[in-house]
Amino acid sequence: MKLSNSHRQFLLRATQQYASRVNLASEYLLTRQLSVEEAQRFHLGVVVEPLPGHEQFIGRLAIPYITPSGVVDIRFRSMHGEDPKYMGMAGAKTTMFNTSACFVATKYICITEGEFDCIMMSVKTNHPTVGIPGANNWKSHYSRILDDFDMVIVLTDGDNAGTEFGKKITRELPNANVIPMPEGEDVNSVIIKLGKDWIDERIRDCITA
Repeated sequence: MKLSNSHRQFLLRATQQYASRVNLASEYLLTRQLSVEEAQRFHLGVVVEPLPGHEQFIGRLAIPYITPSGVVDIRFRSMHGEDPKYMGMAGAKTTMFNTSACFVATKYICITEGEFDCIMMSVKTNHPTVGIPGANNWKSHYSRILDDFDMVIVLTDGDNAGTEFGKKITRELPNANVIPMPEGEDVNSVIIKLGKDWIDERIRDCITA
C-alpha cells in the first residue's frame, strides 16, 4: 500500500517530535551499551506528547523506518518490561529496517533479526546491515533486493526461531551464509559480552573463504 503524502508528513512530524525527547531513553539505551548520540543516528525517540492516534504509545521508544523516500513506518518498543514488547500502528506493513545500508554496501551485506541488532552492527562495526523485525517477517521480495550482492551474511539469534530464520533465508537466497549467535544470545548481547571482534572474525571468515 502506497503511503499518501499526508501520511508521510504525519510520520515525519512524529519522528521529529519523538526524537527530540530521546534523552529520556538514556538509561534504557545504556543497558544496550548505546549512547544517546548513537541513537540519534537512527532518529530514535520517546513518545511523551503523542500525535493523534499514538496515545497508546506514551512512554515507549519510537523506532522509525526511514527509506530514501522518507519515514515509512514507526515501531514502538517498551523500555520497562511492559507487554507487548513491540507495538505498531494499525494497518502498517512490516518492511526492512535501515534500507540505506543497501546503497552503501558493495560485495556483501548483513541481516539481523530486529532493529536493535541492526543498530548495534551499524554503530559498533563497519559492516553494512539491514534488520528484519522478527523472524516471521521475512518477505519474499527481499530476495530480489539482496540477490545482487556477492554474499548475504545472516546473523541469527541463538534459539530455535533464529535457526528457522536462517534456514528460510538460505532457501531463498543462494548467496546467503548464516552466522548463528551462541545459545540464548543475539547480536546485541554478543557485542556487549564478547565484543565486536567476535562478530568481526566470523564475518571475515565468511567473506575470505
